[in-house]
Amino acid sequence: MTDFATTKSMFELPDGVIYLHGNSLGPMPKAARARVDEVLDDQWGKMLSTSWNAAGWMALPTELGDRIARLIGAEPGCVMVGDTLSIKVYQALASALELNSGRRVVLSDNGNFPSDLYMADGLLRSLGPDYELRVVDPDDVATHITEEVAVLMLTEVGYQTGLKHDMKALTELAHSAGAIPVDLSGCKADFAIGCTYKYLNGGPGAPGFIYVAPHLRDRVRPALSGWLGHEAPFAFDLDYRPGTGIERMRVGTPPVIQMTALSAAMDIWDMVDIADVRARSIQLTELFIQRVEHSCPDLQLASPRDSALRGSQVSFRFTEGYAAMQALLERGVIGDFRAPDVMRFGFAPLYIDETDVEKAVDILADIIRNRLWDKPEFKIRQRVT
Repeated sequence: MTDFATTKSMFELPDGVIYLHGNSLGPMPKAARARVDEVLDDQWGKMLSTSWNAAGWMALPTELGDRIARLIGAEPGCVMVGDTLSIKVYQALASALELNSGRRVVLSDNGNFPSDLYMADGLLRSLGPDYELRVVDPDDVATHITEEVAVLMLTEVGYQTGLKHDMKALTELAHSAGAIPVDLSGCKADFAIGCTYKYLNGGPGAPGFIYVAPHLRDRVRPALSGWLGHEAPFAFDLDYRPGTGIERMRVGTPPVIQMTALSAAMDIWDMVDIADVRARSIQLTELFIQRVEHSCPDLQLASPRDSALRGSQVSFRFTEGYAAMQALLERGVIGDFRAPDVMRFGFAPLYIDETDVEKAVDILADIIRNRLWDKPEFKIRQRVT
């Protein structure tokens, strides 16, 4: 059994703050500071460029990939960490389209994160007018899977409401990895991509990752043919030859400092059973929904009521949701807002417990019941909501 009291003690959590925002940015592991300092002082500071070999910097993308693989049901040697999530979206889409060259449609839903749709649209426009990005309602995805569809691009857990798709349709893990059990191998996914700065606690700007199924990893041609994905990058050949297996999905230079912070977070994840995380998440989200609906009748549940259809976040609709969230922030409860009226709350059992949930709801109820959100300063829209 996972000891969640121990994992909670391993994160930097300011006094008086209830952090229900791990679905956007996970908190910092306490060990990350010392780990990064070691890289800055002893490696970059003293060993300089020799650190690429002596400190193992070049191996970080695959080492971290294998550690993440355990959490997402992936086979060893099939996950590569590096670059941004958007870059990994582009990589997966481009490779999948080339493997299905006779088809021209990328199918997604309007619950997908807009950035992913932007990346898909930009790629398809560059390929020509015969290609189409087809976006449908989440409930209609299955009926639109036809012979003309080359790629099905879905986020397993929708960013706005937490709606959880059927795993067999999985292509992206931004809101899944570290939140719910994922079985890429068992579901025969071809590609998957995800981020490490949310539930995996890798820090702001932490790199994305990409999964390629074993039967494809030596066949895919990386559209972004970066030099570190070359078979022999330090031969400096003018012609590109893809590397072996998942190595070919490398693009640019690994962000060593950010990956070092991620490695500190993965030390905590190495102590965790993801099934325990999911069970605990359901308990916390059910408690939150029950208490909010009892004490805040003006808020309308936007997330699926059935926990089997919900990720590790809960969203409520409220006409003055933005102002109410600002009032919560002032009281030390951190969630976020998504237009036009959605208040989002993420539940990461590694550092959130029942006491946190109960205190957060009490504060929310006070704000709603006494209209404490109705202040001019709470209605000024910040750049990040």
